[in-house]
Amino acid sequence: MMAAGTEAPDSWYLALLGFAEHFRTSSPPKIRLCVHCLQAVFQFKPPQRVEARTHLQLGSVLYHHTKNSELARTHLEKAWFISQQIAQFEDVKFEAASLLSELYCQQKFSSLLKNLVDSAKPLLRKAIQISQQTPYWHCRLLFQLAQLHTLEKDLVSACDLLGVGAEYARVVGSEYTRALFLLSKGMLLLMERKLQEVHPLLTLCGQIVETWQGNPIQKESLRVFFLVLQVTHYLDAGQVKSVKPCLKQLQQCIQTISTLHDDEILPSNSADLFHWLPKEHMCVLVYLVTVMHSMQAGYLEKAQKYTDKALMQLEKLKMLDCSPILSSFQVILLEHIIMCRLVTGHKATALQEISQVCQLCQQSPRLFSNHAAQLHTLLGLYCISVNCMDNAEAQFTTALRLTSHQELWTFIVTNLASVYIREGNRHQELYNLLERINPDQNFPVSSHCLRAAAFYIRGLLSFFQGRYNEAKRFLRETLKMSNAEDLNRLTACSLVLLGHIFYVLGNHRESNNMVVPAMQLASKIPDMSVQLWSSALLKDLNKACGNSMDAHEAAQMHQNFSQQLLQDHIAACSLPEHNLISWTEGPPPVQIQAQNGPTTSLASLL
Repeated sequence: MMAAGTEAPDSWYLALLGFAEHFRTSSPPKIRLCVHCLQAVFQFKPPQRVEARTHLQLGSVLYHHTKNSELARTHLEKAWFISQQIAQFEDVKFEAASLLSELYCQQKFSSLLKNLVDSAKPLLRKAIQISQQTPYWHCRLLFQLAQLHTLEKDLVSACDLLGVGAEYARVVGSEYTRALFLLSKGMLLLMERKLQEVHPLLTLCGQIVETWQGNPIQKESLRVFFLVLQVTHYLDAGQVKSVKPCLKQLQQCIQTISTLHDDEILPSNSADLFHWLPKEHMCVLVYLVTVMHSMQAGYLEKAQKYTDKALMQLEKLKMLDCSPILSSFQVILLEHIIMCRLVTGHKATALQEISQVCQLCQQSPRLFSNHAAQLHTLLGLYCISVNCMDNAEAQFTTALRLTSHQELWTFIVTNLASVYIREGNRHQELYNLLERINPDQNFPVSSHCLRAAAFYIRGLLSFFQGRYNEAKRFLRETLKMSNAEDLNRLTACSLVLLGHIFYVLGNHRESNNMVVPAMQLASKIPDMSVQLWSSALLKDLNKACGNSMDAHEAAQMHQNFSQQLLQDHIAACSLPEHNLISWTEGPPPVQIQAQNGPTTSLASLL
């Protein structure tokens, strides 16, 4: 066999490589046999090029198909070391560097290899430094190092690298990849709240998107990325009405992409060899931003419809693709639909979906790290809905400790303030919170929606304190802001509270003018708590005005809403998942013990 190998080295190498590929692509894959075939290559003392490539192939197979990270790392390190000594060997050299740094980052949360992530940065920097004559790899490695800095929440370094990438792409004549770098930078600037820097960047990207002529799928995917960034920008600012034209364009774009066939003709510029996201992932992303918009605007049935579509698509994709971005999409979708369920009076379903988010986070420490604050916030909202105010306070306090995101922090503080208002005996803590979310001065975020909500919270407090004129001023400000941006839930809540104030003041006609549209809007959303409140108020109003038929009809509606909410309340509190309300430390609990029936009352619902 050695003699044959000496005479025709290519034949033994190609035979072993063919066997290895056959075993790797078998159904199911026979990874152990594939690895044996590749390891056998070293018995023939192959030339350096074959040796380096085989180490890369072994490292890749072990990394992607086994849990033997140590052995994968050894082979990839050898591939990287040997390939640096060989001229004109860029594909192996830079793929080894890219895969090795990815492996180092995957080990970040491993107790055995915690410090390996620090090895990834100098490795990528070295690869970036020596790849400047290879545009595709230079751009790919810059993206990879920027992603690593982003994962470590070093957004400044990530933005700098993306800026370097955009300039390099411009110099090598790749406007498409330049736009990808700029849009990625724009996404990070939004995360950093550097809105003044986002505007000129979006303008430049818009020009590139319109003028670049190339692969139709790449062009449309650039347009999708650009529009997603614009939509996110508007939604972050709570400008729900302003976003509608962008959202419409985005939905048209994704329909166009779905009709295009993947063009197998490679771009003439190697720096253009990038795809932002697969078509199927883009489709889920468009569903996701549509759900985000519908949730903020208060179109909850539409949010439900698009969530169902997105989750169905995700289930299909996850059967074939274990990409972490799919789990992120799934968690964000669930977070939004859970809030919808709590509003529409489906607490038991919301609680089961919170438990589903916990299970997804158990599978990925990185996912839990990114979503822990949101998870505790959702539990806090659930606690409010079942009148467990002490638990709600504990959940919101935990969420505040875990987040550095200003919008989420403001949302949590607003909801915690509502808990203190309901409890009625936490005056000092309440005033401390309200100082920090004063909508009249130094409001902490630029979100139109959150500022409108802060006015509502002030109005609610003034109402409970009997300062009705002050309450009306705050609520009219909320109404003005919520009407300007179609924030239907805030509009409905403000109208019914104003109706309550006018009823207390004896102005029945004005009260009716507020409550009737509140009821109509709450039915359209649908918001079960506002419907319950409105029907109770309509019953009292019609009774006071001597309209016995209308009073009877309102009383019947109120009874129906009460029964639905009571049944859902009992169902939710009877679930074993209800014990999640006590979880405030560490990772999500693995098992949830059942408990003996509900422990809460409906006292706060009326």
